[in-house]
Amino acid sequence: MSADPRRRVLVEAQGDDVDGAARFFGSGYGEVGGLRFVASDRPFHWRHTTRGDGELTLRTTHFSGEVTGTIQPRGERIIQWLGRGSALMDIGRDEVTPELGQPMPFPWGRPFSFRVTDVEQNLLHLSDRVLDEVASEREDAYPGSVRFDHTAVIDDEGRTRFNAALRHIARTYLDDASDDAVRAETARYAAKVLLDTFPHTSRRLPDEVLAPRNASLREAVEYVHSLAHEPITPSGVAKHAGLTPRGLQQAFSRHLDTTPSEYLRAVRLDRVRDELVEGTADTVTVAEVAQRWAFAHLGRFSASYVHRFGEYPRETLHRA
Repeated sequence: MSADPRRRVLVEAQGDDVDGAARFFGSGYGEVGGLRFVASDRPFHWRHTTRGDGELTLRTTHFSGEVTGTIQPRGERIIQWLGRGSALMDIGRDEVTPELGQPMPFPWGRPFSFRVTDVEQNLLHLSDRVLDEVASEREDAYPGSVRFDHTAVIDDEGRTRFNAALRHIARTYLDDASDDAVRAETARYAAKVLLDTFPHTSRRLPDEVLAPRNASLREAVEYVHSLAHEPITPSGVAKHAGLTPRGLQQAFSRHLDTTPSEYLRAVRLDRVRDELVEGTADTVTVAEVAQRWAFAHLGRFSASYVHRFGEYPRETLHRA
């Protein structure tokens, strides 16, 4: 998703050659193993449209042929529903063959492999930031902790509600005249729809953080979880939460029995472990995951990981 949530997005492209499709789609989904396009016995053709903004986009892709690959989308949640053709998702793990019209979340937080054949593929992309914000308000969930069950089959009633919600979202996002405030509220509405439609798990913030008197501490904790992959500092966290650096230190010590720096390091270690547990040795390496979560010195990272989890990160990855 765009760094500017209000930046309008309009993409329309099509072509008749495999190489052109590979170039167009080659960097859009955080490819791990690359995408492979194969023409079928019919002439190869592809067409793609994206409309929306930096928080939500609606996309439609048509392929006459087969597309396979391993991807790991970042910064957004993606919901797919097919209008034509066939798909096999999360190959080799929790495999799903979605029926036509059945909405399905993409696996999140790890690479997954797929195959689609002669499809009309419809997609809703929603930024993590919007989903995290709404999940925090509704479920007191840590940012980044929502995990949708992509294997769940939505019943007819749920699918009817989802389709009605999509029509409402599309009316706003396909209307070039809709203003930014309406779009922002519609993106939040989309987050509520996803949370209502798809079974999911999340991790709840501690009671100490949820106490009304500790609103500034909650701001600080959610900020850390949301931006743990960025080069944030305790002073930046304090400023965001409206606290002095000393006030932040006191709040973390009193309510969480830790320091802001130690808390940030623990969050990053937990995120690394999540990715290693979900990953496989042929799709991720310890070094790249550690660097993604702002650990520049691998020796110190490994020592901190062992101290927190009682095993080396490579052991976690190979056991997974």
